[in-house]
Amino acid sequence: MNCLLCEQRLASTPSWQSLFAIEKTLLICEDCSKSFERVDIEERGDILHHVKSLYTYNEAMREFLHQYKFLQDVALSEVFADELKNVLLNKLKWKNAVIVPIPMHIDKKIERTFSQIDELLNAANVPYEDLLIKTNTEVMGEKTREERLSMRPLFSIKQGTVINKTTYILVDDIYTTGTTLRHAATVLLEAGAERVEAVTLIRAER
Repeated sequence: MNCLLCEQRLASTPSWQSLFAIEKTLLICEDCSKSFERVDIEERGDILHHVKSLYTYNEAMREFLHQYKFLQDVALSEVFADELKNVLLNKLKWKNAVIVPIPMHIDKKIERTFSQIDELLNAANVPYEDLLIKTNTEVMGEKTREERLSMRPLFSIKQGTVINKTTYILVDDIYTTGTTLRHAATVLLEAGAERVEAVTLIRAER
C-alpha cells in the first residue's frame, strides 16, 4: 500500500496484531506524518465557551486540505480520525453533549460532492447531528474585520429542530478568525443551548 499523500510505498512489518486484524492500517508514511505540526491552543470566551484545535496550519496541512477538499480525495478523511475521535469522545464522556458539524452551503456541497466535516466525523465513527443550515457562500478569509462584524447571520437552525438546554460541540476543519464558529454558536445559544464549545482540526494564525 502507498502513502495517501506522497504515494511512497508504506513499510509493512508483520505483527501479531495484523494476524488478528486489530492493527490499525497505516494511511500515510512516517515522513508525511512528521510534517504535520501539533498545536496546543485552547481558548475560552462568552459565545464559544471553549475551543480546542489539534494542528497548526503549515505547508503540509495546506497541501492536505487542498487534496482533501478541492481535489475531492475523500479517503483522506481517515488520516486524523483516531485523534479527532479521542478528543470528541472524551468530551462526550464528561458532558451530556451533542456534536454538530459546521455545514456547507448546498451549492458548495454539490460542487465538491461531499461535506468534508461530515466525512471527518464518519471516519472517526463519532455520533453527530446535522442541526444547522449554511445560509450563504461567503468566505471569511476574504473579508476585513469590519465586514465580518457587519455580516448577517451565516447559519439558521433546521426547521423542526429542537435545541435542548445542554452542551453543543461544533466541529470544523479550520479555525482562522473564529467568525464562522461564533455565528454558529450564537444561533444555537439563541435557540436555547446552554453552552457551545468547538473542536477544529487546524488552527491558522492571521
